[in-house]
Amino acid sequence: MWNPLYAACQQRIVPGASAAIYWQGHCLYKAIGWAVDTADRQIPANTDTIYDCASLTKVVVTLPLILTLVQRGILELDRPVSVDMAELRTGPYQQITLRQLLSHTSGLPAIADFYSGTVLTMPEAIQTISQMPPAYATGQACMYSDPGFMLLGELFTRVSGLPLPAGAAQYIWEPLHMKQSLFVPAKSHIANIAATEYDRPTGSHLQGIVHDENARALGGICGHAGLFATASDLLRYAAYWLNAVSGSMIDDPSELSHVSPPALSLSDRLLQEAVTRQTPPLPGTRRGLGWVLQGDDADVSGPSFSTAAFGHTGFTGTSIQIDPQQQLAIVLLTNRVHYGRRQSIQQLRRDFHTAVSSALHDRTAPSSSH
Repeated sequence: MWNPLYAACQQRIVPGASAAIYWQGHCLYKAIGWAVDTADRQIPANTDTIYDCASLTKVVVTLPLILTLVQRGILELDRPVSVDMAELRTGPYQQITLRQLLSHTSGLPAIADFYSGTVLTMPEAIQTISQMPPAYATGQACMYSDPGFMLLGELFTRVSGLPLPAGAAQYIWEPLHMKQSLFVPAKSHIANIAATEYDRPTGSHLQGIVHDENARALGGICGHAGLFATASDLLRYAAYWLNAVSGSMIDDPSELSHVSPPALSLSDRLLQEAVTRQTPPLPGTRRGLGWVLQGDDADVSGPSFSTAAFGHTGFTGTSIQIDPQQQLAIVLLTNRVHYGRRQSIQQLRRDFHTAVSSALHDRTAPSSSH
């Protein structure tokens, strides 16, 4: 099952990878290649290597934090966000809702530039986003939007009074025992972090500094990017969703012994809604709340996954894929931008998911391995 990863390393599509798999109560972990591969340094990847997760931040941090506030009755999915965010009370986004932001149907454009101009703070960024010309009529299309999740991250902080790292620690990382998940890594973590892209201003590869330019310019803590984590931590999170959505309980392997569906206290209704299509019936458009559903243009599940599968990717080369019908969750972390951002790993992701599914179903339940 690991052959696609070995091939990708040999072809220098990625320098290395750390993968974690949960299948029917069993866990497998594998690391290959390099976490750092430069002219003067080579550091092997291992199963505890921390990766810049990029847009996995959207579904691993921002989504569950917003749903937690909905669960507690503090926010409502279909209430205008302008009720809680004053900047939206003027301009084109007065009526957009949480549901529309989470499903990328708000009308907000895909990207913004807060790193080459005069925007220096999150409040300034939010004010700028609130006045952006809509890319389409709200609710009538779907456009993956970083600014939308920047709004959501700031909304959580304002309403809860907690910075994103503190909220994530309280509501996600501590309940799920995700001990190596963090924003803005301290210097003590850097040696164990996979390097991303070469940064011309500093003359070195980014290591422990968030790759996303907007997140970097705004201090490394944003609703759309900024999370650093290991494959094993992300597998705990994926297994929570897998078992909560499928309604079954983990068979208590030692690696995930503290994970159970009640851990985040999210209702079955909210969880099911998150993995149910929220987007208009347009070709290539199938998204839930945060999650990419099978059939969306951004879906990388591969042909062996069921129609119930859902997942997400990160620009740096990371992904989570979950299939409740197969009781299968796969975390794949690479630093594909280490060699430059031009090469795509979309096919690698599909090939790896297919190889894992095929290998697991060609054998009896695998032994837990590291």
